[in-house]
Amino acid sequence: MESIVNFFRTYPEMAIFLTIGLGFWIGSLKYKNFTLGTVTSVLLVGVLVGQMDIPISGPLKSVFFLLFLFAIGYSVGPQFVHSLRSSGIKQVMFAVVVCIVCLGVTIGIAKVLGYNAGMAAGLFAGAQTISAVIGVGTDTINSLSVPGADKSHWIDMIPVCYAVTYIFGTIGSAYILGTIGPRMLGGIDKVKAMTRSLEQSMSTTSSSDDPSQMPANTPIVFRAYKVGDQWFENGRSIKEIEQKIASMDRRIFVERVRTSFGIVSDINPSQMVHIGDEVVLSGRREAIVQDESWIGEEVFDAELLSFPMTNVSVTISKKGSRRFRTVGDLRNLPFMYGVMVKDIKRGSTSIPVLDATELMAGDLLDLVGLESQIKQAADKIGYLDRPSNKTDLIFVGLGILLGGIIGALTIKAGGIPISLSTSGGALIAGLIFGWLRTKHPTFGRIPQPSIWILNNLGLNMFIAVIGISSGPTFIAGIKEAGVTLFLAGIVATTLPLLIAIWLGDKVFKFHPAVNLGCCAGARTTTAALGAVQESLGSNIPAMGYTVTYAVGNTLLILMGVAMVLLSI
Repeated sequence: MESIVNFFRTYPEMAIFLTIGLGFWIGSLKYKNFTLGTVTSVLLVGVLVGQMDIPISGPLKSVFFLLFLFAIGYSVGPQFVHSLRSSGIKQVMFAVVVCIVCLGVTIGIAKVLGYNAGMAAGLFAGAQTISAVIGVGTDTINSLSVPGADKSHWIDMIPVCYAVTYIFGTIGSAYILGTIGPRMLGGIDKVKAMTRSLEQSMSTTSSSDDPSQMPANTPIVFRAYKVGDQWFENGRSIKEIEQKIASMDRRIFVERVRTSFGIVSDINPSQMVHIGDEVVLSGRREAIVQDESWIGEEVFDAELLSFPMTNVSVTISKKGSRRFRTVGDLRNLPFMYGVMVKDIKRGSTSIPVLDATELMAGDLLDLVGLESQIKQAADKIGYLDRPSNKTDLIFVGLGILLGGIIGALTIKAGGIPISLSTSGGALIAGLIFGWLRTKHPTFGRIPQPSIWILNNLGLNMFIAVIGISSGPTFIAGIKEAGVTLFLAGIVATTLPLLIAIWLGDKVFKFHPAVNLGCCAGARTTTAALGAVQESLGSNIPAMGYTVTYAVGNTLLILMGVAMVLLSI
């Protein structure tokens, strides 16, 4: 045992990788719907590993934390900036109010219970499930003019209080928004009915235009039919066929034709189709399966169905967004002929593909169509986001540097030094640089896999070091905090959410499903969004999640600074 301890003390980097590996594994385990989550698991494993009293240099955790914050800002920057001057301003105001409520309630609890700055920051981080406050709070405490012993004690208490309150912060948020929330808004059956009604009103085609919830159920399909209906007796042009389909409130295209003489050809609007010909139709799966009933029987024709289609991601630019406001507006533009929207991502969240869904600069559209059609559409919409494994590290490095310089600037108010800290500066830099990327897409590319690494590895490397460093004092901290801390966390989680649901309904007048999505977004709790969508059987709540998440994720992290300053 002594040799193992000496190994990890000699090579502390090995202790970090042990913590990361075991933490991610434990975080992936589930019992029914319960899971500790990756961050909490990494922290607790780090605390256990830290019982070996392993020294780790300070700058290491800061480097990874700054990468994490920059990536967060980069991811939400386009939505954050655009929402400030779009129809999403109502959701922005809601998120700001909810964040203020979260801060106010937590500060009130901390004052009543006499918590120090570290305990207050940890309570805020755990109850509001905003893990980044651990780092922001640490940086802020380090900048204070207080005795070193107090600083060390306060900083040690942050992860302790976070670990105690985070579990209910996550599980409780999901239960409150997924179960109690619908009851507060009229009952689950009423909210489900209102959600279905909203889906229908937002789509001029079919509510089945929702993106598929099952990966095996490919949304866009190509199917071949042998023409046999008497409607084709005298021949019908491609244009007439598509007009007939459009009259059925479906968006389907004719892609290829095999004549009764066996000739396969691509199509033009005036080409005629007769009984005995075979046609290939493309469209969303739920709409196209109905065509056997009026065209003719479905056939398998390998040659007819063997033609290249393009499936690419296109990012909406500011210039492109001026051409359309909603999915329906986009679909009706001439350059979208033959092109279908398979999926829409705003940040990392998929939003419904419905005609009335509002689009904004920075949204990522998953388009399917012939290469020539896709290229024409992409030029009008924004720019092709072709797969690449290259990250613009010049952009990342200089962005974090500039943000850190701004964050390090300090002003004094009443003798108390106030600054964003380097961590807050990195977050702001990420917001600005992410927004600039949508305006000038020729530089600053960070592929989604890279963002995932920066987010997950960056934060959890930081948390691992925090856990290992605080390990020797963690148990003592738990004893100091007591059972009262867990109860304080329940109140700090529950009260702001109940107030948020009431505000969204009575003051902001949101649709119930959108209201619950806004509450989940403002509190940046993805688990709660999943619980709401599962409860309602719809992904409509995601329409309230994306803008409020961008605002909430930014404000709650920055409020970690305020939490410390107000607790002194």
